[in-house]
Amino acid sequence: MNYEPVIGLEIHVQLKTRSKMFCASPNNPDETEPNRNICEVCTAQPGSMPVINKEAVHMAILVGLALGCEIPEYSKFDRKNYFYPDLPKGYQISQFDQPICGAGIQVVEYEGKKRPIRITRAHLEEDAGKLIHEGSTTLVDLNRAGVPLLETVTEPDFRTPAEAKIFLQNLRNIVRYLGVSDADMEKGHMRCDANISLRPAGSQDLPPYKIEVKNLNSFKSVEAALNYEIKRQSEMQESGEKLTSQTRGWDDSKGITVEQRTKEQAHDYRYFPEPDLPIMHFIRGDVEKIRAELPELPAQKEERFISEFSLQDRDAGVLVNDKNLAAYFEEVVSELEEWFKEERLEADIAKLAKMAYNWISGDLQALLKIEGIDPQNSRITAENLAELIKMIHQGQVSTTAAKRILEVMFETGGDPSHVAADEGLSQVSDEVAITAVVDKVIAKNANVVADYKGGKKQALGFLVGKIMAEMKGKANPQVASRLLEEKLH
Repeated sequence: MNYEPVIGLEIHVQLKTRSKMFCASPNNPDETEPNRNICEVCTAQPGSMPVINKEAVHMAILVGLALGCEIPEYSKFDRKNYFYPDLPKGYQISQFDQPICGAGIQVVEYEGKKRPIRITRAHLEEDAGKLIHEGSTTLVDLNRAGVPLLETVTEPDFRTPAEAKIFLQNLRNIVRYLGVSDADMEKGHMRCDANISLRPAGSQDLPPYKIEVKNLNSFKSVEAALNYEIKRQSEMQESGEKLTSQTRGWDDSKGITVEQRTKEQAHDYRYFPEPDLPIMHFIRGDVEKIRAELPELPAQKEERFISEFSLQDRDAGVLVNDKNLAAYFEEVVSELEEWFKEERLEADIAKLAKMAYNWISGDLQALLKIEGIDPQNSRITAENLAELIKMIHQGQVSTTAAKRILEVMFETGGDPSHVAADEGLSQVSDEVAITAVVDKVIAKNANVVADYKGGKKQALGFLVGKIMAEMKGKANPQVASRLLEEKLH
């Protein structure tokens, strides 16, 4: 029997507020000294009272609007009761029946097909601390306890692991564009739990069980864990084994999921309204003011890059996946437009944009990765890269020479025209100078010229090579080839 995966996601994103969700302790989850950013509230000392972080509420609404979620008039916090050593209060302040963001929708595109993904809700809650295991001892670090989290829950609308991964990447891009989170999964800024079950292909009914997979700390692990579960569950169903709801953990080193416990239901947490916090009332006018703060979002930017610069879908996607790279690309293209406008030259913007993309995503990106920096932090300004691309476009330097010029620019921050002159990398496109060498090469290689005229077209390449050698590699090969052909016909 053929089975169809039914996949839903629960994604926690740490918000980059200055202080924690319900107290004034600094929000720095990357703090290395244990139990440094704590106070009486986030360590649950008797008599301490929580206070709602207005900045976190603002960020949550901003994300909700970007995801197309409804923002309700009222929202409240609830106590989610469970015991764990890194949860000081013995309960977590979360949201149950009145979340800050209601239903929304996002579209995922995979292999040319678009699938709408319904968002059930997005709610605010506080993070737990960390347990550090040292031999037979377990230590508790509460620096992370109380850090604001926004949990986004989707409906089980994904049908492939690849779609789930793409949705996660899209959400990461959105929160980064909004500036509300770094969303680095490897650092725990963004964490994902995936729910997966199988049903007969063509069925519209939800399966009677649900497997929750935890410990997914990268996009790769999300896709790998879901693929593993599809295989595991298919084999169990084929052998007649009954599948029941449970929570499993992904073991990245072994490439398998491992049973942890039976899956909890909402009633297991005994939710009830948080008595120490007021109900939040959102005025429409205030929500619309927040909506006005929304920047151009990744999907909108991608569409604009395709329409405005004629970029391929894949190329636009590569740029948009990195907010800083996309901004740098736009600066370079803008500089190119200015260069050509000032010099009253005709510019093919689509061609220049493609050249800019190729240099930024190729040679420059390789240099940036070695240093581990963004383009804005490199020594190569957008203006200088634009000038280098203009020099290539106008035949002032060859592509090979430009690669060397870029390396020197990256090291020194030098102007490309100065680097080309200092390194002796400028290319000769002067037709008078090249013609003189063409005549000389033709005169010296009469036999090869005869071969070419006799039909041996490869002889042309030999003659162009001789021209390049005579000019110490500085001749523009396209100009040299054209002038040579004109002389031989």
